[in-house]
Amino acid sequence: MTEPIRILHVLGNVQLGGAESRVMDLYRHLDRSRVQFDFLVHTDKEGHFDKEILRLGGRIFRVPRFQLYNYFSYRKAVAYFFKQHHEFKAVQGHMTSTASIYLPIAKKAGIPVTIAHARSAGVDKGLKGKLTGWMRRNLSGQADYLFTCSRLAGISVFGERAVREGKTIFIPNAIDCQAFAYNEKKREELRRELGIEDKYVIGHVGRFHYAKNHEYLLRVFAALCDKKGAESEYALLLLGEGGGMEDAKRLAGELGIAKQVYFLGNHSNVFDYYQAMDYFVYPSRFEGLPGTVVEAQASGLKVLMSDSICEEVAVTGLVHTMSISGEPSMWADYIIDTGVYGRRSHVEEMKRAGFDVGAQAEKMMAFYETGEWK
Repeated sequence: MTEPIRILHVLGNVQLGGAESRVMDLYRHLDRSRVQFDFLVHTDKEGHFDKEILRLGGRIFRVPRFQLYNYFSYRKAVAYFFKQHHEFKAVQGHMTSTASIYLPIAKKAGIPVTIAHARSAGVDKGLKGKLTGWMRRNLSGQADYLFTCSRLAGISVFGERAVREGKTIFIPNAIDCQAFAYNEKKREELRRELGIEDKYVIGHVGRFHYAKNHEYLLRVFAALCDKKGAESEYALLLLGEGGGMEDAKRLAGELGIAKQVYFLGNHSNVFDYYQAMDYFVYPSRFEGLPGTVVEAQASGLKVLMSDSICEEVAVTGLVHTMSISGEPSMWADYIIDTGVYGRRSHVEEMKRAGFDVGAQAEKMMAFYETGEWK
């Protein structure tokens, strides 16, 4: 039998994050007799998807995390890796902060196709963000293909000129749409398990990070409870983990809403938790194209999101945008005015808009096999 071609995905880690989840969704839907994925990660810690990757036939390789002070040792580690492993048909770099280092090294080692994949439309605040921007400054000329999940992400990572001249290729953050179809039975089971059967449930899925703006979300929820004058009517479900979780918990306590906020961590069956929600609120400071908003729409949830998020994600009438420069009470008013009870799935609508991973898998396999985008 002919061996499948192998594609190397470069990530910071394989935890339960947005980019990682989208790559894994694609991986699960490939014909793995034709295309196999391997992963180069920048951590020595086991990730959420490690065991599944190995079970699917993938390999996980590790290099040190890049720090400014270890620039030369990082280059050396990457060069040594590609000297030992140059069997890949393509290298797809989702970690664009250092792609200008590892993609040229991969090309020099004989990898036929290099891809830089823009997943975010912003950077961290402070010195780290400035360093990321500097590292990306010439990235548009250092890869064979420039993939982006949205126009804003393309501009942020590759520059406005690259987008304007058509050098970027839009790849939707596709999901397994059917997995998020509305399920009344699952809704009742999970709400009963969480003890929120009689509450109107606001939901959010995302890591606790500056970009996600949990502080604003908590203030919106506090305003919502205050306007109705009955905190017990509402619950806020927060799925995700990250360095900002403890700060969010402290703020919930200061706002007097701690008993109504459920910090649920990461769950592999996240699709079930969408069923328990009534309204999805997403006040991010910046995003690439949030797969969570795609998932929420597929499950039929009303969505209120920041107007700084790309317009490509709003493909149904369920989505409304507002500015995070306004008062959180304005968001609370909108939720009260537009909140609904009961919903239906929008799976077919999301599929028609190009967000189904099954269809995307076929297109990506053809690209990986030929090395040409058609």
